[in-house]
Parts: sequence; structure tokens; C-alpha cells
Amino acid sequence: MPEIVLEAKNLKKVYNYGTENAFEALHDINFQVYEGEFIGIMGPSGSGKSTFINNISTIDMPTSGTVMINGTSVKTMSANQIGHFRYENLGFIFQDFNLLDTHTMFENIAMPLSLAHVEKSVIRSRVEELAEHMQISHLLNKFPNECSGGQRQRAAICRALVNNPRIIVADEPTGNLDSVNSAELMKIFQDLNENSGVTIVMVSHDPLITSYSSRLIYIKDGNIESILEKGDLSQDEYFKMIVDINSAESREILQQ
Repeated sequence: MPEIVLEAKNLKKVYNYGTENAFEALHDINFQVYEGEFIGIMGPSGSGKSTFINNISTIDMPTSGTVMINGTSVKTMSANQIGHFRYENLGFIFQDFNLLDTHTMFENIAMPLSLAHVEKSVIRSRVEELAEHMQISHLLNKFPNECSGGQRQRAAICRALVNNPRIIVADEPTGNLDSVNSAELMKIFQDLNENSGVTIVMVSHDPLITSYSSRLIYIKDGNIESILEKGDLSQDEYFKMIVDINSAESREILQQ
């Protein structure tokens, strides 16, 4: 049985807790991610999927419940401990790339290692290795605003991988990419997952993008509404089932 690398138990998130405007965004969610999985997270706007991924990845803290990453409870850590833990265990990829325009591509990729005071020779070796793998070696001395969206997203992937994390957390990673670059990015993700064993947890609103995952978590109104396993399905069969789940949700809204 694969190892559990991320687990949420009775996860609840309440905004404006203790006030008359309190809003419960997540309701006692239980969830497990196994090593080597590629999890896709979907749901309608306002369903709680971004809140969910933020609370299971140390970006935000749940109101109650427990989040365990690699067997360690995040809730018991101080802010400094969380920062160090995040560096050692997680890599993040976002829709808007989150690259610093005042730093070169090399400096952006190297930043997690620089902040951890890793030796410069080790940093250079690691950055150059990843840049070559992502086919952006020729861009390392350029600034992000001199590069295309696809190139910037490749740099963001390099930055997420530079510390050898066990889990990649991706929030709408194709949101600012065209269809060609989106397909290329998902093939990179697929390769990282299948050939390098990287565990990926990804939020997307796009059924085609989510069809690259091995398991779909569909969130609605702060709850896990359904779970779909790819199993032995072809990607096309899996995609059609994902479309059906989303279509059922749309039909329900129209009938209200």
C-alpha cells in the first residue's frame, strides 16, 4: 500500500469566526493523498476548492481539524517552523506564475535554495539541471517580462521543483496559458508524476486539464461531493466522465 503523504481529518474552515457574519467554507472534510498520486480538484465557483487547497498546503490554517503532511501535524507548528517545513516538503505553482520581475529567471528559480542558505555551487548546479530539463537554459539571464507565458510557467515549475519536494501544489496552473502551452504543461506534469514519482495536487476548472489526473475530487458547497478514480480508464473515457460530473452540476443549477 502506498504511503499517505497528506491527510486531512475533520477539516473545517470558518471565516469571520465568532461573529454574526461567520461563514463556514469547509465542512468536516476527510481526505487522503497517497505517494505518487496526481489529484485533480474541481468544483463550481464558490464551492470552496481554493480554500480547500490552501488549508491542506499550509497557505492557510483550518478553524478546526487536522492536516498531516508526511506524518507531521501542521497545526502544532509556529510560523517559522511552517516556513521551514514548507520549504522541505512542498512546491507551489500558481496561475499568475508569481515570479519577481526585478530578478532574472535564474534568480527566481534559485530563490527557495537561496533563502535556505544553500551553497552557491549547489544552487547553480540544481538550477541549471532543471532549466535544461524544462528547455529554458537559454533564458536564465533574462527577466520574466522578457519571456512568454509558457516560458514563465516552466520557470515556475523549476522553482517549485528546485528543493526536491515530495508534493507539488498547483492552483489553476494553466489559467494564463493558451491551449498549446496548457497541453505542454500538462505533459510535463504527467512526466513528473509517472516517471519521477512526484505527487501532485492540482485545482482546475477545466475538465480536459483535470483528465491528466489519476483521481478527481469534486467539491461543492464546502463538501467533497464525489470522487472519481481514473483506474484503467483511457484518458478520453476519464475526460467524458469528468464532463458528465460538471454537466450534472450545470443542469442542477439551471433547474433551480
